[in-house]
Amino acid sequence: MLMNIRDLAIGYQGRPILPPLTLTVAPGELWAVIGPNGAGKSTFLRTILGLQPPLAGAIERGDGAIGYVPQRSEIDPAVPQRVIDLVRMGVERGWRVLDPLAARRNPAVQVAMRDTDVTALARTQWRRLSEGQKQRALLAQALAGEPKLLVLDEPTSAMDMHAEAGIFAVLERLRMERQLGIVVISHHLALLARYATHVLLLDKDERLALVGDRQTVLRHPAFMERYGQVLDRGGRHD
Repeated sequence: MLMNIRDLAIGYQGRPILPPLTLTVAPGELWAVIGPNGAGKSTFLRTILGLQPPLAGAIERGDGAIGYVPQRSEIDPAVPQRVIDLVRMGVERGWRVLDPLAARRNPAVQVAMRDTDVTALARTQWRRLSEGQKQRALLAQALAGEPKLLVLDEPTSAMDMHAEAGIFAVLERLRMERQLGIVVISHHLALLARYATHVLLLDKDERLALVGDRQTVLRHPAFMERYGQVLDRGGRHD
């Protein structure tokens, strides 16, 4: 077990925005968090990451680090950092005081870059990367901390279909080879339907929360009513 969530109420000022959520994330699972804009997806992510308190319920985190992959827009393009500098930041925090050179020597940095296909981009400036390359660099940064669970917020936004498919292929490889648990917010239903093992469908306006394995949720009448036609077209939902 990487994360066990029981009767979790999320919201603001004491007011829950969704029904209570109960789910368990295990090694080797990819949980897709889907729903319309403003559905409560980001609030869910912030709560499970400990960035805001739950209103009720419990979040039990297993052993091992949690790697968070933010949206690419959160990285200042004016900062002249290279890919290698960005990835090293994933391990520097825990080592800086004892040994400031530890991050440079840590083999996890090289392994993370290899596993996300950014080794050849090590000396490239962030601002010169394509959107897909930027996302893989952020993935490498998170992996350098050797997490057991990865949490990603809209990893394929503003990408073309080829780049989107490439990112999900990397996530699938990481899930299988490292037995990582992955929780990802995305609007690309076709890719999620292909790669997700489990789905969490949220809709704040409808007070809806569907939780389960991929086939159970994708066949649920509430899912089909909202996204059946979108999924048939192989496209995104808004």
